[in-house]
Amino acid sequence: MGIKYFDEEGIFKLDTRNTSYVIGIADEEKFLGHVYYGRRLEEHRMGYLLRLGEPPFVPSKNKGDRISFMDSFPMEYPAQGVGDYREAALKVRTEGGHRACLPVYMSHEIFKGKKKIPGLPTSFGEESECSTLEITCRDALLNLTVVLSYSVFEEQDVITRHTVVGNDGQEKLYLENVSSMSLDMDNREFEALTLHGSWARERHKQRRKLGIGYQGTSSGRGESGHQNHPFMALMAAGCTQEHGEIYGVQMMYSGNFDIRTEVSQFNSVRWQAGIGTRDFCWVLVPGEKFYAPEALLTFSAEGIDGMTANYHGFIRKHVLRGKYKDKKRPILINNWEATYFEFNTEKLLNIAKQAAELGIEMLVMDDGWFGKRNLDNCSLGDWTVNEEKLPGGLSHLVEEVNKLGMKFGIWFEPEMVSPDSDLYRAHPDWAIAVPGREAGMARTQYVLDFSREEVVDCIWKQMEAVLKSANVEYVKWDMNRPLSDLGSSGLPAEKQGELAHRYMLGVYELQERLVSNFPDLLLENCSGGGARYDAGMLYYSPQIWCSDDTDAVERLAIQEGTAMIYPLSTMGAHVSDCPNHAVGRITPFETRGYVALAGTFGYELDVTRIPKEDREMIPEQVALYHKYNDLVREGDYYRLESAQDNHLFDCWQVVSKDKKESMVTWIQVLGGASRHSRNLRLKGLAPDKYYRIENEDVVLRGDSLMYAGICMPVMSGDFKGKILHLVEE
Repeated sequence: MGIKYFDEEGIFKLDTRNTSYVIGIADEEKFLGHVYYGRRLEEHRMGYLLRLGEPPFVPSKNKGDRISFMDSFPMEYPAQGVGDYREAALKVRTEGGHRACLPVYMSHEIFKGKKKIPGLPTSFGEESECSTLEITCRDALLNLTVVLSYSVFEEQDVITRHTVVGNDGQEKLYLENVSSMSLDMDNREFEALTLHGSWARERHKQRRKLGIGYQGTSSGRGESGHQNHPFMALMAAGCTQEHGEIYGVQMMYSGNFDIRTEVSQFNSVRWQAGIGTRDFCWVLVPGEKFYAPEALLTFSAEGIDGMTANYHGFIRKHVLRGKYKDKKRPILINNWEATYFEFNTEKLLNIAKQAAELGIEMLVMDDGWFGKRNLDNCSLGDWTVNEEKLPGGLSHLVEEVNKLGMKFGIWFEPEMVSPDSDLYRAHPDWAIAVPGREAGMARTQYVLDFSREEVVDCIWKQMEAVLKSANVEYVKWDMNRPLSDLGSSGLPAEKQGELAHRYMLGVYELQERLVSNFPDLLLENCSGGGARYDAGMLYYSPQIWCSDDTDAVERLAIQEGTAMIYPLSTMGAHVSDCPNHAVGRITPFETRGYVALAGTFGYELDVTRIPKEDREMIPEQVALYHKYNDLVREGDYYRLESAQDNHLFDCWQVVSKDKKESMVTWIQVLGGASRHSRNLRLKGLAPDKYYRIENEDVVLRGDSLMYAGICMPVMSGDFKGKILHLVEE
């Protein structure tokens, strides 16, 4: 078991294969302090790092400087109002309006395996794969308990954390912040690495040095969002892609979040992650508990590559579920960019027939198949088949598609409602809105109030009926606008601050119903592209649409940021038409294929209308997918070059677990900048194995490929690509 408690020293030690996390109990009042997190240590007697022998000393020895102690002690889970002026992980208001709170150690439990968090996506593991520490803290005056939960996944070097707050008293408590984790440590010239963007520009990397005061990333949009991603890494001075120490945290949550750092007057860093505090207030009535979502922590001494490997292995084994968790996904063609709303059964079948001949395995019917939906201004919420477009209904279309040897998939946007819809006309109060105030629309739609069980039930019944009416094997779940005008007619006034989180609980409940009742279904999440690409969504769907921007060059930065923390198998990536519908760029069809092969692979175009030479290339791309997908899905991913950094070329590598095979993808963004070949040093190979580079009649040892490198020639023109396939000789 990776968790031990040493009673004499009051020390908890949590060990993974390569890391140690140490917590200490201090003073007679039993303050819980953070001692250490980093490279694995064999020693546990590390309480000296709490600096209890230095002024101002602990309160039992120097009560006159209690506040000075509180403001400098490395709290494991700090609360507010008692002299610690740094950011509080827990903020509680009483009925009397007071906000002082100080939970201290009361008891603990260590056990194998881990528990599920009620109502929330939760990482999982067998008793042989993980162990859990639950530390119960208590504020006796408030009759409040705080359970800090740590689950240790030894093989993946990941520690998950979440918090449970309970009200054991007779009065209500108002929770204004409940962080999932808090971590105090000395500053080591940290840089913050975060992911940012916008629609069609998701998850671009950003590095910046921590300074005194606050720095962080957050979302208040009701979704994790295009703009800021629920992830942050702290990189010690000198950390690079391959070398140096790095700490990572990501939220297993899909709604509002805060990840923040604060550098104090003593140059210590407080790092916290949890539910977003904007518009948040949870009324905790006597006898009830509040469960904060899970935070996924990791540490690596091998740079960004090490952090990436930890997260990839963890998510693949302990987050993804279902039939397609470890399975090759069907190559699909989505009709959206091919037809938009202008389609019928005949047009879809024409696309399907041509696609089937080319080796494509699934047709996905996107927006426009339901209600009176011919534009994006009506019918959301009315999930019944439009038989004017689809004579004979969904079952006829699906039967015809299945006759071609293809699977069939369908698009939903379950969380939304159009003002011009039967559902809204019958239940206008089911949309999120503030009474008396005109609610803002986006894409001519409102957001349904999924905090209300009757709303979730209504949408579920409609979806269930559609999915039972035909052989639907794939669902693309979309969400095309953020939340605003937060108000629920189903919640009393004092609980309006619970709406955003209750909304997410409703979304999770509906997705759980979907995957439980249709276990063979392949679910792909989407939110205006990649606005809700997070570990919470991956618990329900093994893949997420990476971005609405399918341009191969724009996708390089998007997919680089995504792949830094998520497995390649989770990235929805397709070949689309040119000029690209998002940016207007023209790139070679071959290059578009190389970029899409880094993910789930599919097509967003009309195969009946693209140039003949492009169409003839599809069977080649299909063959490449079948040749490489097991490697892409299961192998170890390495970032070799970044076009986001050098603006000239991009390169990534995947190596099989047994190191017998590797795939290197090189994309040249600008070809005219240099006529000189570029040296490329590979990673992850076995130094003593010989590798043949397929189709190039070259055999080199792994150490030569990794330490000396190979020369990649400059290709003629921009946006050119190349794949190297290395196989053990």
